[in-house]
Amino acid sequence: MRAISARKTAVGCVLGWSLATGVCTLSRAAEPLRQERTGTVRVRVSPDRPDWLYSPGQQVRFRVAVTRDEHPLTDTEAKIRIGPEMMPPTIEKTLAVPGGGLTVDGGTMKEPGFLRCVATVDYGGKTYRGIATAGFSPDAIQPTTEVPPDFDAFWAAAKEALAKIPLDARLTLLPEYCTSAVNVYHVSFQNVVAWEGPTRLYGILCEPRAEGKYPALLEVPGAGVWPYRGLIGPAEKGIITLQIGIHGIPVNLDPSLYQSLSQGALGGYMMLNLDNRDRYYFRRVYLGCVRANDFLTSLPKWDGRNLAVTGQSQGGGLAIVTAALDPRVTGLAAYFPGMCDHTGYLKGRAGGGPHMFRLEGNRTKEKIEVSKYYDVVNFGRRVNVPGIYTWGFNDESCPPTSMFAAYNIIPGPKTLLLALEGGHFRTPEQAERVNGWLERLLKGQETPK
Repeated sequence: MRAISARKTAVGCVLGWSLATGVCTLSRAAEPLRQERTGTVRVRVSPDRPDWLYSPGQQVRFRVAVTRDEHPLTDTEAKIRIGPEMMPPTIEKTLAVPGGGLTVDGGTMKEPGFLRCVATVDYGGKTYRGIATAGFSPDAIQPTTEVPPDFDAFWAAAKEALAKIPLDARLTLLPEYCTSAVNVYHVSFQNVVAWEGPTRLYGILCEPRAEGKYPALLEVPGAGVWPYRGLIGPAEKGIITLQIGIHGIPVNLDPSLYQSLSQGALGGYMMLNLDNRDRYYFRRVYLGCVRANDFLTSLPKWDGRNLAVTGQSQGGGLAIVTAALDPRVTGLAAYFPGMCDHTGYLKGRAGGGPHMFRLEGNRTKEKIEVSKYYDVVNFGRRVNVPGIYTWGFNDESCPPTSMFAAYNIIPGPKTLLLALEGGHFRTPEQAERVNGWLERLLKGQETPK
């Protein structure tokens, strides 16, 4: 049989003959692929030194590059703002960004601190942002807050009042959370009496099932109002863990309740009664952390010796406070601690989160004086146990100026783990290092430095 060759039809199709079936087929010719494109746009900013460190008086240069899908994005402009972190910029300009990026003179600082470059780019109807923060002799940063003369007497009296309150611990097994190696409980115990009346503190206890004696780890919470599920991982490695809330409400309820509270009754709790040192919200919180240790050390399975505390942000600050107030604590790990050096804003530099004195309306004499009794810096002065501390230079919630103000005056053995470009979050690498350090410390394998 003579083969019939395919030919194009007038409508752009291909006419062909199937020798197998004897059927003539009509198929559409391939057309050019039509596609739209989107991609991940990044604004990358970095200082010109790999360690991001300078001495006062030295000049810093910031490099700015814009990419989409990891390739240079051309024909863009960047708005550049440079100045001390959390302060108004001293340099503002808009520059074209070539494909290879650009370098901007950032100036210098005369005193120890941090100089931040923020670059924003408008592209495709959206605004993209990148930051980098150069440190100028951060190990020389000193606090601005002062220690009240009766600071120790005030907290000693508060702990005496706490000690008179029965623990009255209550445990409820949570079978749905338990594992083959760990029992998990919702727990509560009595805390100090607030001005409205008695209060309780709530948390999640994870305890190894096997008989024996174990070290204990308290995790104190970051800012906000949240439910919790407990720290099962460390418990499976032979560590009793207690994760607490600070607001005097159970921590295993429907998540919508906590959202309602954060937007209502507990919104702005960090400023509540700041003008009265005996009624300020955090008096009950700080003492509640000590009371949590009362509970942990009452457990029959505690080894009677090893007790550490950890937390991030607000919790990082609370970890420092707890280690200072409670001599039973043998070590701590603090991620980007908040509530450090509140009065920095009164001296023209960044203060710690929650930035209570950034607004001039809050700068009353009463509030400034009360803040000194609760500033993490003044507790840091009294921390003598081993600690690991970790943060990044790009943190905009807990500025590094405030964290170094606390870290630099801590007298106890300490290790600083920096994730330079990190913001207000912990990286997997940070968590791995810190968790390993805590486990070794609690099991007697970490040598204080």
